[in-house]
Formats: sequence, structure tokens, C-alpha cells
Amino acid sequence: MNDRIRQLAALMIALCVVVAVSGCVHRRATIRTEPPGALVSVGDRDIGYSPASFDFTWYGTEEVTIRRDGYEMESHYIKLRRPWYQVPPLDFITDNLLPFRAQDRQEFNFPLRARALVPGSELLERGNALRSDAEIGQ
Repeated sequence: MNDRIRQLAALMIALCVVVAVSGCVHRRATIRTEPPGALVSVGDRDIGYSPASFDFTWYGTEEVTIRRDGYEMESHYIKLRRPWYQVPPLDFITDNLLPFRAQDRQEFNFPLRARALVPGSELLERGNALRSDAEIGQ
């Protein structure tokens, strides 16, 4: 009886070790821009210069803001799509029981638009018009 308890305990420990080191899905998204080198923000945090990558836990929509000198600042919503093996109840198996680590890689590409340069005379006209409007509003 004592040997049977030891065998059962060893089996339980082995099972716990296998479950602890197996499974897991590594989720990573990459934002690329053309030209590269734009500052990329996801939500309210800067993640770096393109191509920039970030890890994520949940699938859904994220707001991406892209900024680079000489180009228009842009905001986009990206959809982090759930792969087939992350649909319930399959996600329990891939997150916990697979004997290897699954990879979910998603890439998003954004062409940047050059900022239009406004001639100095037009800027002065706009400034004077705003000043006139402000004086009239007093």
C-alpha cells in the first residue's frame, strides 16, 4: 500500500510539472510603416520606432498612433484577430496542455502621408484672420 501511495504521489508531481511547463501561446503584434522609423503608440503607451512590436494578452481592437517628423500624424484601429486554435474550448488546450509553445504573430503595415507644407504668406493670412476674429469678438 505504501508503494502505491508513493507511485501515485510521483505521478501527481510529474503531471503537475508537465502541466506547468507545457502549453502557452505567445502573442505578438508588429507595426510597420513606410518609411520606417515612426514613433508608434498603442493605447496610451509608446512602444518604439517602426518596425515596433508589442506583446498582447487579449484579442480585440487597439488604437495605434503613428508620428514622424515631416509626415501627418495618424491614428488607426487595428483588430487583433483570434486564430482558430484560440477559440473556446480549444484555447484551454493550447494555453495549458500543449507540449510546446504556440506562436501567434500578427503584422500591420501603414504607409505614411507626407505633411503638406503651407507657404509662409498663407500662414500670415490665417494668423491675421484669427486676430481680426478675436478683436471683433471682444
